[in-house]
Order: sequence, then C-alpha cells, then structure tokens
Amino acid sequence: MEAYCMKCKTRREILEPVATFNTVGAPITRGKCPQCGTALFRTGRTEAHANLTPPASEEKRSGKLVIVESPAKAKTVGRFLGKGYTVRASVGHIRDLLRSQMSVDIEHNFTPKYRVPNEKKEVVKELKKLAKEHAEIYLATDPDREGEAISWHLMEAAAIEPKRAKRVVFHEITEPAINEAFSHPREIDMNLVNAQQARRVLDRIVGYSISPLLWEKVRSRLSAGRVQSVALRLIVEREREIEAFTPEEYWSIQAEFKPEGSKAKSAYTAKLVKINEQDVELKSEAEVNPILTDLERAAYVVTRIKRGERRRKPSAPFITSTLQQEASRKLGFTAKRTMALAQGLYEGQDVGEGGTTGLITYMRTDSTNISELARNEARAYIAGRYGNDFLPAQPPEYKTRAVGAQEAHEAIRPTSVLRDPEKVRPYLEPAMFKLYQLIWQRFVASQMEAAVYDTLTVEVTGTAERNYLFRAAGSSVKFPGFLVVYEEAKDEDAKPGSEEDEINIRIPAELREGQKQDLLRLMPAQHFTQPPPRYTEATLVQTLEAHGIGRPSTYAPTISTIQERGYVTRIDKRLEPTETGLLVNDLMVQWFPEIVDLNFTAEMEADLDKIAAGEADWVQVMQTFYGPFATKVQKAQAEMPIRKTGPEPIGRACPQCSKELVIRFGRYGKFISCSGFPDCRYTEPWLEKIGVTCPKCGGEIVERKSRKGRLFYGCNRYPDCDFTSWKRPLPATCPSCKGTLVIANKREASCLNCQETFLLETILTEVATE
Repeated sequence: MEAYCMKCKTRREILEPVATFNTVGAPITRGKCPQCGTALFRTGRTEAHANLTPPASEEKRSGKLVIVESPAKAKTVGRFLGKGYTVRASVGHIRDLLRSQMSVDIEHNFTPKYRVPNEKKEVVKELKKLAKEHAEIYLATDPDREGEAISWHLMEAAAIEPKRAKRVVFHEITEPAINEAFSHPREIDMNLVNAQQARRVLDRIVGYSISPLLWEKVRSRLSAGRVQSVALRLIVEREREIEAFTPEEYWSIQAEFKPEGSKAKSAYTAKLVKINEQDVELKSEAEVNPILTDLERAAYVVTRIKRGERRRKPSAPFITSTLQQEASRKLGFTAKRTMALAQGLYEGQDVGEGGTTGLITYMRTDSTNISELARNEARAYIAGRYGNDFLPAQPPEYKTRAVGAQEAHEAIRPTSVLRDPEKVRPYLEPAMFKLYQLIWQRFVASQMEAAVYDTLTVEVTGTAERNYLFRAAGSSVKFPGFLVVYEEAKDEDAKPGSEEDEINIRIPAELREGQKQDLLRLMPAQHFTQPPPRYTEATLVQTLEAHGIGRPSTYAPTISTIQERGYVTRIDKRLEPTETGLLVNDLMVQWFPEIVDLNFTAEMEADLDKIAAGEADWVQVMQTFYGPFATKVQKAQAEMPIRKTGPEPIGRACPQCSKELVIRFGRYGKFISCSGFPDCRYTEPWLEKIGVTCPKCGGEIVERKSRKGRLFYGCNRYPDCDFTSWKRPLPATCPSCKGTLVIANKREASCLNCQETFLLETILTEVATE
C-alpha cells in the first residue's frame, strides 16, 4: 500500500501500516515513509478494517446531503427535493489513474492507483466538509456502471463511511422518479463498480503497454487503445476494400407501356426481370443490342396482376446507438454532439414550469423497455390526439437486440408526452429542440398502429424470338398509422430497390389480365457496380453494436478518440483513415492481432457484463487476459523492427532561416517544418495533390482545410491564384463546355462553368479508361 510522502515529494510504500479511523470515523491507514521516516497516512477501507469498530463521532450531524455529477443536474434535483436537502455536484469524476505512469499494480491483483486531480481537490475538500456536517448522504450519480463507479470514488475520496452512504438511482429527473428513488435507497453495487474498474484498467494496460512501443520503434505521438483500435481496423479494412474494388459493367432495361387503345397519360414503366424464364444478367452493350431489336417487334400482354396489402410496423423507441444513427442521418449531428445535447435534455431545462425539469430519460441505454406509466400516458395521448384507429389493441412489444443489454434500464423517451415539441420549442436552443422533437416523435410513433399499404404488382409478357417478363410494382398508403407522426430516415448506404422505393409508382387503374399493351419506348441503361461505401459515424456505431463491441457509454468517445488522435478524418460525413491511421492499424494487426480482433473484443465485453452481473471476478478476468498479452508485448519489444527515420527533406529552403525544410508528422499527420527546429519554428501545411490541374492558372489543385477544419480544394499557387471549391474537382472536363467538373453528390457531377449535371459513374468510368 502506497501513500504520498510530503518530504520526498513522491509516493512511497507505507512502512508498518496500522489500520485505524480518523476523528469523524472514516477508515484510514497510518505508517511512515521507509526513506525519510515522515508520517504517512492514506484514506480508504482495507481488509485490516474488517474487524475494527469505528469510534462514535462526537460531532452533531443534521440534514441530508445529495451528490450528483453536474451543476445542471444538481439544480433540477434540488428543485424537486426542496428544503432539508443540500445538493452538490462533483463535476464528473473526482479520482482517476495517474497519467504519468501505468498506475496499475499488476503484481498485486491489478490494484489501481487512484489520485484526485489538482483541479478537483477543492471540490473534494468541500464535499468532505459537507459530509462531516450531514447525517445522511445520498449518492445520486447516473444509473450505469460509470455512475456507480463515480459514487464509489466519492465515498472513498470524501471519506464517507459506508453506513451513511445511500445510493439512489433514477432514469429520469422528474418529481415522481426522484421521490421513488429516494424512498428506496440501496448500497453501492460493487459488481458494477468492478466492471467499470476492469474496463478502465484493461484500457490502461493496453494503451500504456503498446503506445511506448510504437514511440520507440516507429514514431512519437503514436498511440493504441483497445476498442478504438478495433474501430480503426474496420475503417481501414473498408478503405482497402474500396481501393481494391474493380467496377464491373452491367445493364438494365426498362420499358414504357400503355394499355392498347388508351391515351399516353396511362403510360407506366416496367423493368425487364426474366428472359426465357431466366434472371436477366446483361454484362455489355453488345449483349443488350440484339435484345432491344427483339423487344421492338415483340407482342405484349398483361399476364398477372396481384393486389395485396402490406403492414409496416413502427420502429422501437431509441436506444443510445439508434439515437446516434438517426441523429446523424436526419440532423447531421456527430455522435459526440448528439450525446452532449441529450445530456442537457436529461439533466433538465427550464421550459416554463417554474424551474428546470428533465425532458428525456437517461440517454445511455441499450434497452427498449418502457415503463407502464409512460406507455399508458402515450396511449391516452394518441387516442385523444389522433383517435382510436391509430391506437393498437395491445401495446407494441419490442425485443432488445443489443448484445448484453441491461433490461432494468428504459429506452430513451420524453419524460412526458404531454410536453409536445411545439410547447417547449420557445425554451430550447434550435439543435436541442431538434433532438427533443426526434426523441418525442420516435417514442409516440412506437406506441401507434402500423401503417397499411395497398400493393400492386403487374407482370407483362413479351413474345418474339424469346419470351420476356417485365414487372412493375407499386404501393400506396391505405392507412398512415404511425407515419402521421414520424418516419425513420433511410439508411444512406441502403441499396436501391427497397419496398419504400415502390411507393407512389403510378400504375393505371384500368389494367386487367389478358389486356394487350403498346410498347412506347425502351430505356436501356448502363451501370457499374459500386465499391462498399466508407463508414459514417452512424454506420460505424451500427457495425460496432452488431458485433457486440463497446457499450452505450463508449460509442461516442471511441469515434471521437480516433478522430482526435488524427487516425481518421471526417469528410462529407464519411470516415477516412489518415496515413498515421493506416500505419498504426497495420502494426496492431501484425503484432497484436487479438487486440484488434472483433470476436476477441466482443468476448471481453461479455466478460465485463459477467463482472457487472456478479458472475465473474474482475481480477481473474484480468489475469486471464494479461498473461498472453504480456507475452505478445515482450515478443514485439524484441522482434518488431525499428522503422524510425529522420525527417524527409523536400528540397526547399526555409524562408525564415534558409535551412532545409523537412516533412514531419504531428497529431493530424504530415506537415512541413524547418530542420532547424526548435531554433526556427517555421511551419506550413502539407498539401495533398488530387491530380487535377487548376482551371485558372494551370497549377495543382490540393486539399486544404478551413479554420474550422472543413475540407476544401484550392490551388497550390495561393495567394497568387485564388481558385477554391468546396466540392472535389474531377480530372475529366465537362462534355458540354470543357469546364471544370466537381462531385455534386454521390450520384452526380456538375460543371462549375455551365452548371450542367452528369451521371458520376459515367464520368468516373471515362476517367478510368483514359
């Protein structure tokens, strides 16, 4: 056991430790420094305190102290508790591992070495003082493992005796929830605390073991982590799939028909799906042309009309991952921003009800459960607002899909559906209002009746040298159901041809089986297969969740970390690995394959879940992991080749001191600096050329970043040339005016000169074949 020696100015093992209690009855250990003999003491209960009885305190205590994490939460909770309660905020974690060292005693059961950061010492001092003065202490931190751990750290750092500490848990900050929680306090759940400790210790061991190795062998500023390394691997492997992808040509044929003898306004479009009862596979124009000739002289007749009905059920209320995905697709929010706004909605906002109140339930959850009270309120609201037709006979039940979900938690929902978004709109800043509206709409829709569509499928057979089958399918809304409130955003990476694409396709009502059809025109189209899309934050969260990697509290920090470390950049909402990211990933895959293995990481998450449930001992889990891992680290230390190289000269002199300019690597990848650093601190950005000539001066177009970090494209001869574009220029010129083409969206290219648009895949194909 260690304590800080004031004379030696460092931590020392306590010599002759004696378990005892201080004047307020808090457990401490006294001893002396083995080097200088100075008296040492450390707060906290140890095994040696088990059979000791704390002295009765002579101080008179009164009142009730409540400790929460944030000042905003303290304000809302304090409003509902009223007089007799003192509510204070710890402002997040008040103890953590030391940054300057591993801070984990591996030889003694992985004991973490915690310290109170300097910026939190005044907070701890105040909480200690308040704890001495109050008779009852309620720890009201968040209802997850992180919150449980913060409560335990508060009890330890503020020297709160366990018998006076009461843990209260609530999933929404409303008066009924607060009253219910405070009427049923419990002890701190050490299983949850140990699960969080295990995660923290595990991540520290991985990071502090591998990162120094990368600094020594490759380059400084490199670092590795456990979950973020897996996320990085997914992004890198997707990038390499894209690079290795070879587009393949294929063709489709659509035909425009109308019933024989009818007017042209009865025309409709059908797609060729079979030739001689075989699925259509057309690879080239040479294959298509003979078929078009045959189709021109074929006779057409409607051979089948199928009418039906399709029910579309609403989506489940939000959990953390689906909220982050939908906020990304509908609102363009990053996972980090979504969670920050949700935190504000949970902790409370003043919406004209006499003070702050929590507007949504706890936002870190993987359960779709809904309380009976909330469900009944929603059903009453739906019946009153929309009518009984929109209310299902039985409340919908949703199965939680997340691996290891904590069913005791609730889904993310408004604390009351009676707070209609329009009622609270004047009180919320725009971004927070949009997120609240999204959560409110999704929850209300989840309790409503399914939407019903009338479906219609028409098959037209053409007969010539071969038999051809064309099919047209459409649907129309018969009963809107939940769609009157909310419709889920389409997955931006979904392939075309889904059921939703069929909606509102116009098919003439007078069609009947056996009716002859006139062919108006044939519409052959050339296509090329597309590479898999880069991940967005939404699709990355979806993939991590599907593999059981990470938990609600880790998705946003994981994605933020790989961007902050410069391993990944976010361009047009897509995540692209940097050179540094590619290098770190390749080293991790080669030397630490288990750390970046999806199954291994998912199994470790499952072990953490077992610790939280009391089904596994956290020290044993750590021992099982550490043995093989330490062997891998030793092997890498001995065998990993040193790739360190000096800065690479670029062949230009520094404009300030005339020494050579070199390429260096920083947090965000390459940059140019003076070889005379630190005497000369001249730097300039590394400009990545994109292979396009500047239309103004003939220079090279390069990637640049604005002051806010947004990517744009400009001439490398700036400031002599002022050409810029937010959209990426293409090496091909406009077919109409020979102007500069840019990528307008994922399907189209547009000309900066004449504004005409073209199919992007056609332009890219022409570039590839030149």
